[in-house]
Amino acid sequence: MMEDLVAQLSSNGVSLEMLTGIIITHQDIDHIGNLSRILEINSRIKVFAHSDDAPYIEGKIPLLKPLPKMIEAFGANFSRNGNRIDHSVADGEQLDVAGRFIVIHTPGHTAGHISLYHPDSKTLIAGDAMVVRGDQLLGPNEAQTPDLPEAYRSLAKLTSYDIQKIICFHGGIFDTDANQWISKLASHVEDD
Repeated sequence: MMEDLVAQLSSNGVSLEMLTGIIITHQDIDHIGNLSRILEINSRIKVFAHSDDAPYIEGKIPLLKPLPKMIEAFGANFSRNGNRIDHSVADGEQLDVAGRFIVIHTPGHTAGHISLYHPDSKTLIAGDAMVVRGDQLLGPNEAQTPDLPEAYRSLAKLTSYDIQKIICFHGGIFDTDANQWISKLASHVEDD
């Protein structure tokens, strides 16, 4: 998995040594699995995450969802030793990265889950707040979301942003009537 990350960076003319920061959307292993190795290679990287997920990321408490098969997939490379959070992000905070990103606290999938909105491109990095399957935008993976009602309340927060493109960790990019789809998903909380 580390090889995939290095290859993706390289294909864009970037190396791990060039990185100055990493924003962690939440504490699941498939989002933090390479962090300790990355920090070994480049200890100057500043790590950003929400404080509610920081103790999981840093290894102070067990992962909320340890997912043994996922840990096995990372093999000997998975460790939380050396993981650190340098900056705890807050809802509404603006990060001076690639122009500007707005942090949106979207709990439910984990307590400290965040999404990132890039106003210049009207793009939302959703982490695991939503997934794409086929040509549909869906809510969070129910089996991996401990507080599903909270996750749908979080989606309602997204309706106040002008979103044209959504990047979901699971499923990729969704760019067809994004705001309408988010509104439809957010209405799920009203149906409960």
